[in-house]
Amino acid sequence: MNMQVARNTVVTLDYNVTNPDGDLVDAGTEPMVYLHGGYDDIFPIIEEALQGKKIGETVVVKMQPDEAFGEYDADLIEVEPRKIFPRELEVGMQFEGLPEGGEEDDALIYRVTEIADDKVVLDGNHPLAGMALVFTCTVTSVRPASSEEIAHGHIHGDDECGED
Repeated sequence: MNMQVARNTVVTLDYNVTNPDGDLVDAGTEPMVYLHGGYDDIFPIIEEALQGKKIGETVVVKMQPDEAFGEYDADLIEVEPRKIFPRELEVGMQFEGLPEGGEEDDALIYRVTEIADDKVVLDGNHPLAGMALVFTCTVTSVRPASSEEIAHGHIHGDDECGED
């Protein structure tokens, strides 16, 4: 039986993401598996494009920054004293932190973008913020979600014992 992508199905996609010029941004080396139906497991614009598709069908979704990882926000750049970081520090390392005046729930991943004599520049933007993206995916499997998956609002892998 060839199921269609619909609410409360678990969908497996082979995918890749490029920028509008066709440069690879994410090779999608692992298939993407998500719970379909407004659970915020995947960008809504992609979910919309996949609605009703069958195994073997491919969709190409062009996303503007606000439909993907958001616009680039210069306010998410922080400059911190070098001395608060571990001795082993290099550009590209990531740290979790709170934006100024942020609450516990606002924690962001900050990427080290520059190291000067006694200062470190951190960027809390997603690496793909501000970029338009082209998401190409092919549906490789569709199955009904379990009642537990629906209740939890996300898929459960084979290695999960059912505890949250």
